[in-house]
Amino acid sequence: MSRREKLGQVFRFALVGGVNTGTFFGLYLLLHPWMPYFAAYSLAFVLAMVGSFFMNTYFTYRTRPTWKKFLLFPLTNVTNYVIQSVGLYALVAWAGMDTRIAPLVAAVVAIPFTFVISRKILIPGAAGQADEREPVGSSSTV
Repeated sequence: MSRREKLGQVFRFALVGGVNTGTFFGLYLLLHPWMPYFAAYSLAFVLAMVGSFFMNTYFTYRTRPTWKKFLLFPLTNVTNYVIQSVGLYALVAWAGMDTRIAPLVAAVVAIPFTFVISRKILIPGAAGQADEREPVGSSSTV
């Protein structure tokens, strides 16, 4: 993969991340009045993760979504979820940050970790060998 292609991938990831963060934050704000802040955060996180999977497979990495990737994709967000959860708790409990703003701040910190892990899962061989992406038009998609 050329340097230009890698930079394009990073740019698309950032764009998808922005859209996904906006989706997550919007869902969180909609759910927050109806449930405790951490429950709203968790539900918004899961819903946004499903959208993130499809945006990242089709747009960021230009690979086909499969059931295997869909089932593995939550692993890309385990690190993200842990970092964001700890950050959310610390920002609210220790720093006294508003519960409407703290999830956004915690999400920004987790972005680089999510990129590395999602690339390894969504692009076969991304960890070291030549790019072996499966074209988007291939069969056995989700």
